[in-house]
Amino acid sequence: MPGGVKKSTKKFQKNHLKDTIDKRKEFAKTKQRHQIKAKKQRRNAADKAKVSDDEDKPTATPSKVKDGGATNDLSKMSVDDFFQSGFELPEKKGKGKSGAKAGEPQPKIKKRKRGEDEDSAEELVSDKASSAAGDEGTESEQDDDLEEHKEDLDALAEKDPEFYKYLQDNDAELLDFEDKDMAEVDLSSEDESPRKKTKKDKKKTSRDDVSEEEDQSQVSMVMVRKWNPAMTEQHSLRAMREVVLAFRAAAYVNSDDGKEHKYSIGSPDVYHDLLVTALEKVPSVLSHHLPAIESSKGKIRIATDSKKFRGLTPLLKSHATSILQLLGHLSDAPTIKLTLSSLLLLLPYLLSFKKVLRNLIKTAVNIWSDTQSDEATRITAFLLIRRLAVISDASLREAVLKTAYQGLVKGSQTTNAHTIKGINLMKNSAVELWGLDPTIGYTSGFTFIRQLAVHLRSSITHPTKDSYKAIYNWQYTHSLDFWSRVLSTHCSPMTNPTLKTPSASPLHPLIYPLVQITLGALRLIPTPTYFPLRFHLTRSLLRISRTTNTFIPLAPALLEVLSSPELSKPPKPSTSPPLDFAITLRAPKSYLRTRIYQDGLGQQVQELLAEFFGCWAKNIAFPELIIPPTVAMKRWLKSASSTPSRGDKHAVSKADREGKGNKNSKLNASIVLLLQKLSANAEYVEGHRAHVSFGPSDREGVDNFLRDVPIEDTPLGAFVEGLRKQREEKERIVEQGRKEDEERRKRDIEKKGRSGGRQDREVDMIDGEGDGSSGIET
Repeated sequence: MPGGVKKSTKKFQKNHLKDTIDKRKEFAKTKQRHQIKAKKQRRNAADKAKVSDDEDKPTATPSKVKDGGATNDLSKMSVDDFFQSGFELPEKKGKGKSGAKAGEPQPKIKKRKRGEDEDSAEELVSDKASSAAGDEGTESEQDDDLEEHKEDLDALAEKDPEFYKYLQDNDAELLDFEDKDMAEVDLSSEDESPRKKTKKDKKKTSRDDVSEEEDQSQVSMVMVRKWNPAMTEQHSLRAMREVVLAFRAAAYVNSDDGKEHKYSIGSPDVYHDLLVTALEKVPSVLSHHLPAIESSKGKIRIATDSKKFRGLTPLLKSHATSILQLLGHLSDAPTIKLTLSSLLLLLPYLLSFKKVLRNLIKTAVNIWSDTQSDEATRITAFLLIRRLAVISDASLREAVLKTAYQGLVKGSQTTNAHTIKGINLMKNSAVELWGLDPTIGYTSGFTFIRQLAVHLRSSITHPTKDSYKAIYNWQYTHSLDFWSRVLSTHCSPMTNPTLKTPSASPLHPLIYPLVQITLGALRLIPTPTYFPLRFHLTRSLLRISRTTNTFIPLAPALLEVLSSPELSKPPKPSTSPPLDFAITLRAPKSYLRTRIYQDGLGQQVQELLAEFFGCWAKNIAFPELIIPPTVAMKRWLKSASSTPSRGDKHAVSKADREGKGNKNSKLNASIVLLLQKLSANAEYVEGHRAHVSFGPSDREGVDNFLRDVPIEDTPLGAFVEGLRKQREEKERIVEQGRKEDEERRKRDIEKKGRSGGRQDREVDMIDGEGDGSSGIET
């Protein structure tokens, strides 16, 4: 068709037009960059040509030297005369040690001509001299002024010693001066290298002995007492620098790092005073010169672009590294606490040093997760970890959460009566970290819970003889318990008033996978040996159900324990002590089918069933909820309480005549009491439910049913509260008895040590007498 678009054109527009336009735009940008680059090169070449033309112009003839050979005065010389004179400065009158003698004519300096071989060399020298003068001029001038001031003070001490002594007594700051400018404080890597000696220093060192030099490098009590007031009263940066260098030597005193330090420590008293001075005074000096401003959201602002901070950067890194080195070798709890407190004040100044902060996190977590440390030290370490998580950015906060979780898992490997209190302290304190940033808390929590699910799946899908050991251990159990604490704390409106409902929390989606993993681990091996582990996991799930109002079907898992042979058959007598379920995962074989183990299992089942139903004691559907468990418990009671039937004519077998019950009236009575409380609570709910005016479809009315009634006012709630008080009292008595046993054991060890020492002395005396007699006989 005439005037129409060709088919090939349409095809090109459809398939290749966009790519062609993009390529042309990219080519145009590249061409523009090359044009700009060529233009800059031409401009630089023109500037260089202009500079060379200015240098080639003839310079003015220098003034002739007067008769008598006296050199020109600087005030009468031009810039060209000065540079062409070969940088020879005129000597002062009367001090002609170097240069031309008086009366000798000075050689005339010729003009510099183009084409000479020295032209390029002179230009190179002049360029280097000018750049060096620009970089180091100020520093050299300050050093010269300081040296002149020192020489003047030394001359004053020689000429007028009485006035010098007066200045020492009344104005010591004039003699012990210090340059307040940061340029005076040399904080480079060459800090510890000896400074360049002046002529006067060389004369002094030639007269001093090697022993005096060693005394100057060794920290004394006088030096520490001199640094302390300088840092306290004057906030001296120079004194702080010396203290940091001495503290570094103290921190590496027992390490074979092969480094040479400016100072050395030779006395324990000096070591102690130096550590206290460095840990207490350095943060105060830093806060005076570089104040940290904290915003309302907890963020820290420090002038990191200032000249002071840039100058203090090597000093801060060195001091932080020395503190971390010291923490790795300390064993005294008060010293560790003091060191951590000092490091807490230094955190705002270390935020720019990521590598140092990562090492700091590892060191603090190691102290926090060490079960051998006392409670105060571990709390101080956690405060350091939490402070860093609050003021740091997202990347460091994620590293803090990851390292803290790894430390928790590592520290919970060994669980006994001595470590369970510290492990609970770790879990309760680490829970707070996951509430600082819910977004990062969710991502890290999802990753770690997924790891637990992978371990459980591999144990189920690839069963081996020891595959269950990856699940049935203290680390896995404590991990599940820890995540239940995290979710129950940060998904509960009771602990977070900002949350209207539990589902409003960013961590709420983690509840379902955690519950599924815990239920799977709970029933992995349903044998009586691992009933204690089942109780631990049941308590973790009860915590989630109670705080987040999430229904978790736990009654079937507990009724399985009730119907097991351990609670249904008669037990064997045993003299073993009661089993502590709080620190037990696996029951020993000696406890199986014994009366003491049966009583413990019955008490745990009654308490956990009461806790489970107590979570829903105010629910409007409570009467229907307890029907299946009530029927199951009544059937169990009927079989467990069967009495001997010797007089029954229909009893044919021996088992029927002797009875099939467990012959444990205490256990059976506890289950009967639980059934009574469940029935009473059902009647209580039915009585209040009879007066409501809404139906089951009214969700708001169902949720608000008995909301204003305290849980202790219900029959089941009061029963559960009594069981909790009994358990707490029992735990208190057990803990008190354990402490008394430890104290008694310590006293016995001390007595044995004293008696052993007396016996050793008596043996030594006897051996000495025997040796003497044998020597005489010989």
